[in-house]
Amino acid sequence: MHMGGQEHFYLETNAHLATPGKEDGEMEIYSSTQNPTLTQMQTAHSLGVDANKVVCRVKRMGGGFGGKETRTIVACIPICVAARKLGRCVRVALERDEDMVMTGGRHPFFSRWKVGFTAQGVLTALDMDVYANGGHTIDLTASVLERCIFSLDSGYNIGAVRICGHACKTNLPSNTAFRAFGGPQGMLFMEDIMSRVAAYLNIDSTLIRQRNLYQTGDLTHCNQLLENCTLRRCWQEVLEQADYSTRCQRVRDFNSNNRYRKRGLAVIPVKFGIAYTAIFLNQAGALVLVYADGSVLLSHGGTEMGQGLHTKMIQIASRVLQIAPEYIHIAETSTDKVPNTSPTAGSASSDLNGMAIVNACETIMSRLEPIIASNPKGTWKDWVSKAYMERISLSSTGFYKTPDLVPYNFEKNEGRIFNYFSFGAAVTETEIDCLTGDHTVLRTDIVMDVGDSLNPAIDIGQVEGAFTQGQGLYTMEELLYSPQGALLTRGPGAYKIPGFQDIPREFNVSLLRGAPNPRAVFSSKAIGEPPLCLASSVFFSIKQAIAALRSQQQQQQQQQQQHLSPVFRLDSPATAERIRMACQDFITAKIETSPPGSFKPWSVRV
Repeated sequence: MHMGGQEHFYLETNAHLATPGKEDGEMEIYSSTQNPTLTQMQTAHSLGVDANKVVCRVKRMGGGFGGKETRTIVACIPICVAARKLGRCVRVALERDEDMVMTGGRHPFFSRWKVGFTAQGVLTALDMDVYANGGHTIDLTASVLERCIFSLDSGYNIGAVRICGHACKTNLPSNTAFRAFGGPQGMLFMEDIMSRVAAYLNIDSTLIRQRNLYQTGDLTHCNQLLENCTLRRCWQEVLEQADYSTRCQRVRDFNSNNRYRKRGLAVIPVKFGIAYTAIFLNQAGALVLVYADGSVLLSHGGTEMGQGLHTKMIQIASRVLQIAPEYIHIAETSTDKVPNTSPTAGSASSDLNGMAIVNACETIMSRLEPIIASNPKGTWKDWVSKAYMERISLSSTGFYKTPDLVPYNFEKNEGRIFNYFSFGAAVTETEIDCLTGDHTVLRTDIVMDVGDSLNPAIDIGQVEGAFTQGQGLYTMEELLYSPQGALLTRGPGAYKIPGFQDIPREFNVSLLRGAPNPRAVFSSKAIGEPPLCLASSVFFSIKQAIAALRSQQQQQQQQQQQHLSPVFRLDSPATAERIRMACQDFITAKIETSPPGSFKPWSVRV
């Protein structure tokens, strides 16, 4: 199976402002980056100064999705060099087509696999090779490949597993981090295996998936113990909420009564590990300043890019300090307030920075305890004013590192890679037009385990946004290059992302209740990336709809002694072209294909 790449297409392209200092080689950078510390360090290295001479500030970004984790330096460092040379401010804001050409995107992947299973569809063995198109530099390709391998089991207990990852250097812009970071590729390959096993055995794919689901106490293919596994709960709840059994019959009735329009209904689980696989990144710092008037200035290592991180951090500080959120303000993320920050990525920012804020706020509250005890009916402002008059420190740094993580040992297949796992499940119904390849997503139901949600409104928004971005990845967004390597799909005119008419007509999202997570701040769970992988339910509902047509065609062609296999390959994204060509009939039979190398294509998929 082949899975194409994806452009980040954040609302705000790369934008940076470099301001040289008056002395000692200082440089101040205002940057749309997810990784202020990397920007600081790389700029200092390029200018030949120490990191303490460079300050990187991030107010907020208009989206990032991983595209501003490392690749921002290709636009930021040149203007810093120019600012140093000219002795004046230099600013850059890339045009959309420039940004798409320069910064890379999600890694295209290719897989070859063999799978063993019982007559009931229970998996016993998997042997797979995965190939990642890294582009012209290594960047984060090795880490993306690792995450793909670690996530490849999806939600299934496979048995004996051998996976080999290959990082491939190509003459393309360097591919980089993208939301879910290798997880969508690995999980799609696994789900494709499940769909093909089901077709081979002529058993409902939902039953095959259900028979192989993980449960508490199982070991993953990386030998990590699953604790508090809510995957089967999410699965059962989404089946009930979606009225799955009734709708399955409706889909069968629709398909039997319509020749050129077919529907599919797919159920997909997700198990997504939370932590940086590079163990040293699982740390965070915070700085909490309480002023004499009772107002609080909060700084932490995470950056705001529309995901609601600052809102959650204010809520956490408010809860620990026992004050209204209106007292608390976050000015910006800056390397001169919190040093050595990890990138805002991997869905771990709320966990890491939230716990660092808890640590700092608890220190301040411990200092205020005698003041509060002496005046229990006083107000926050009274206590702060009294502490100031008594010369008690009202500022504190906080620090947190994720406990119990153990680096993975590839030789021994052991280690504790992830702090915990996020779980969820989705049911999607899709209708395709077999003559044009067009498709419509009729309904999606999602149940997501977010622990005790810090902010349900933000979390539901993250589920909806991640799913929609994943829907684009699996069905619409296709990167095409010329034979010479020039990107042809530049800008919204040639590169299509989901719009209002593409998202599910009925979209139901619910959060699993009564599933606290003891391994994160206030029993919450990460939410940014896991729901994206559930969008493969759109892909596999399309594949089921295609299978319905192929089954119909097979019955009609039996008299002509032609064979149309129920086990077939469908690559991602499932564009209208691919859907139409998979709906094989007398029209597609007229399309002649020439062997590779006998002609020069106008575009190349990578």
